[in-house]
Amino acid sequence: MDPVLELVDVSKRYGGVRALDRAQFACAPGRIHALLGENGAGKSTLIKIMAGVVQPDEGRIVLEGTDRRFVHPQHAVAAGIACIFQELSLMPHLSVADNICITNPPTRLGLIDRRAQRRVAEAALARAGAQDIHPLAPVDSLSLSRRQMVEIAKALSRQPKILILDEATSALTAADVQRVYGLLKRLRDEGLAIVYISHRMNEIAELADECSVFRNGRHVATFAAGSQSDAQTVEMMIGRDIAHAFPPKPPPRAAAETAPPALDVRGLSWGGRLHDIRLAVRPGEIVGLGGLDGQGQREFFLALFGVLRGVAGEVRQGGDPVSAGSPRQAKRRGIGIALVPEDRKTDGLMLPMSVRDNLSFAALDRLSRAGVVIASVEAEATAAMVRRLSIKAPELGDPVATLSGGNQQKVVIAKWLMNAPRIVLLSDPTRGIDVGTKQEIYVLLRRLAEEGAAVLLYSTDYAELIGCCDRVAVFFDGRILRWLAGAELTEHALVASALNLTAETLH
Repeated sequence: MDPVLELVDVSKRYGGVRALDRAQFACAPGRIHALLGENGAGKSTLIKIMAGVVQPDEGRIVLEGTDRRFVHPQHAVAAGIACIFQELSLMPHLSVADNICITNPPTRLGLIDRRAQRRVAEAALARAGAQDIHPLAPVDSLSLSRRQMVEIAKALSRQPKILILDEATSALTAADVQRVYGLLKRLRDEGLAIVYISHRMNEIAELADECSVFRNGRHVATFAAGSQSDAQTVEMMIGRDIAHAFPPKPPPRAAAETAPPALDVRGLSWGGRLHDIRLAVRPGEIVGLGGLDGQGQREFFLALFGVLRGVAGEVRQGGDPVSAGSPRQAKRRGIGIALVPEDRKTDGLMLPMSVRDNLSFAALDRLSRAGVVIASVEAEATAAMVRRLSIKAPELGDPVATLSGGNQQKVVIAKWLMNAPRIVLLSDPTRGIDVGTKQEIYVLLRRLAEEGAAVLLYSTDYAELIGCCDRVAVFFDGRILRWLAGAELTEHALVASALNLTAETLH
């Protein structure tokens, strides 16, 4: 079958960094083509060129047999290419319908036809399998998962021939993921060409017809989905073999059981969303938070970090009660809590600012004297963090927005490690990053625990909870429903507990 879109010998440089080096890619109608590779491999640059967001320095774009050049994203949209980027493009203070129709609203007598716009939005939401979202709801009233579904509906409203998705399921709940799987298969059967970027190998196995692997800006291989094992695919992606995904867990230590908890939560409740949470984490432990998305895990982290008001209950450290009425208080030396949020772009980084500024921002009081940052101390501390986390940044003075997603996530984590925290809260820290960087983060978490930190990890990835955590607290409806550890910590038990079922029910 002839390709509908081809990129031939495409190259792109950003300063001294070559993001793409004579890259090749082709996708055909009625096929789902997966793009695989580590963060920084060139995938995002490739799809930005397809979508008209950036211009190639060299090479050709061939659409339906004709050479094209998209100097603006609207040119690509007009040609039938719709792209859903990992970073949402929605305007939060506008309604769902406004966002879906924002580039081409229906008009009547020179004004936006609100009734027609609502009908367009309803049709797009229905096609995306998200008809439960009200078209007049403000986007900022929706959860991250629901916003992602609006983004998908917005792309489908443009009636594309080619649909490009960059980590489109990374923010979705399990129910929405299944809806998107069904939608993409239906669109493929309707003849769309779909380009799909994901770091979740189970998604690739579920959806892809073909796979193309990129590494260091170059095309490595294209093959039929299923013709290569996961291990072979990963080796192509990172250029080396991964012997195991998770570092070994240490054996339980009897002394740790008698040591005062680094964090002891007693009866924590908040606003009808959290109910009588009781949890203790000792130094050196990695404790997971499981359960379906939206069961109170994120609110629990925000309560501990001093973001929420009206929190009831008691929090103790080392046996002594503490009170964190704000993030500023939570991160101070006496308490020492760090929170790595799930949305690094919005909540974790200041994208226009430099890598150095982002690294030092949370630790300015440690790097300053009389309110003035000591440049030599800052330079030494940030350089040490770059080495510790192997952050790949051409210059620390470059905007953090220029880094790959995996390196941005490393900056978010390093920012908080600058404070030498005693308690580290991580909310889905590997969402949307490549397998190689994931393994580096797993090793880092275990090292932090070995150094005496108490680590709380919320993850929507069951394998991550099983592989990383010493114990897992399963949340259900704002409560801890069950604790799992040792031989009980299995995927069956996690799923059953998340659904408030017994493990035997799933057999």
